[in-house]
Amino acid sequence: MEPVSLENCEQLVRQPTSDSLTGSSNVLVFPKVPEQIAHRKASLSSKVEHFTESVIREMTRQAMLYGAINLAQGFPDFSAPAEIKRAAQQAIAADINQYAITWGAKTLRQAIAHQFKEWQGISLDPEREITVCCGSTEAMISTLLAVCNAGDEVVIFEPFYENYGPDAILSGAKPQFVKLHPPETPGGSWTFDEAALRKAFCPQTKAIILNTPNNPTGKVFTREELELLRDLCLEFDVLAITDEIYEHIVYDGERHISLASLEGMRDRTVTINGLSKSYSVTGWRVGWTIAPPAISDAIRKVHDFLTVGAPAPLQEAGATALELPRHYYQQLAESYRERRDQIMSTLVEAGFHPFLPRGAYYVMTDITAFGFSDDIRFTEYLVKEIGVAAVPGSSFYHDPRDGARQVRFAFCKRDQTLAEAARRLERIRR
Repeated sequence: MEPVSLENCEQLVRQPTSDSLTGSSNVLVFPKVPEQIAHRKASLSSKVEHFTESVIREMTRQAMLYGAINLAQGFPDFSAPAEIKRAAQQAIAADINQYAITWGAKTLRQAIAHQFKEWQGISLDPEREITVCCGSTEAMISTLLAVCNAGDEVVIFEPFYENYGPDAILSGAKPQFVKLHPPETPGGSWTFDEAALRKAFCPQTKAIILNTPNNPTGKVFTREELELLRDLCLEFDVLAITDEIYEHIVYDGERHISLASLEGMRDRTVTINGLSKSYSVTGWRVGWTIAPPAISDAIRKVHDFLTVGAPAPLQEAGATALELPRHYYQQLAESYRERRDQIMSTLVEAGFHPFLPRGAYYVMTDITAFGFSDDIRFTEYLVKEIGVAAVPGSSFYHDPRDGARQVRFAFCKRDQTLAEAARRLERIRR
């Protein structure tokens, strides 16, 4: 059999034939694929064997299919601030439409540094410590790919945002999960067992992922909890990767504290953030990492080969967004607090047992009272028969059984949307 070569597999050849449309007697055709390639067994990476499509985004498709109100995926149905939309339009009109510097437009990196100094008291070098990515989601996978090797372990609190586990696996690391336990009393906080957290750390631990304010629980980690994490990171020489995308959405006097601001953590923390949540532009896909220069350099290499760069005109608009005054963030948090209180009341009246969130714009709730065998069947019932989409709690746990009695609702919606959802949920059977 003729050996397989690049030439006989890929080279275009000309064969004489009649082309009635063009009158040409020569047309380009591909040669026959060699038999040993055609019959080769298709194989996929073992890394994705146990992956499923995003449950959150699947519930959005289900909401569209059944005409349901989408309280599943965390995107607002109201407008972004007018000034940042104008800034995007002006940037496009000014022909800022080609590649920006791979690691981010200078104006945006300077704005990020200024805001981080203002809110967290940390001075940054925007040239060496900030990398702009295509959303905080790309920032997370770029970071993990930059720092993890095969055999490393990554500690993740659960319930967790659904990308964290797969991201760790794609980077070659093994996720180690530590449970957050639901509040035992109304208005209580999600808690974790200190001994269980310590047990998750070992010589193979490369990093811990911390999301605060937390999706899906709404937990805002306290200074005491952050100090415990800091102590473990120092003891085991572990990197902290913090997802702080909801930093400005906190309630009830809570204050977001960046782990990087704690003594000893400045040089062992990668802080991830973005425009999506604070400025209601989830479709823009502009996020960033803040990291020490050596780690930033590694992240930039991965980011370059993953996506090249984030949208140039939207980076310019992002700089405008980060310059909004403090009262914007106060109004943002207050408007979401009102929505939180509205949906909490709705869920209680409908028979749920929701857990009060202190940050972010989601509420997790127990569904035991409704008698369904699991969360999947319950969310199917909600979207098809009640007309409201929620996310099954099992999608936030590595063992689906741990979330089989929970679902998550997003309340980043207009008052009218939440009111209509409340009207529909009145029909739920108990």
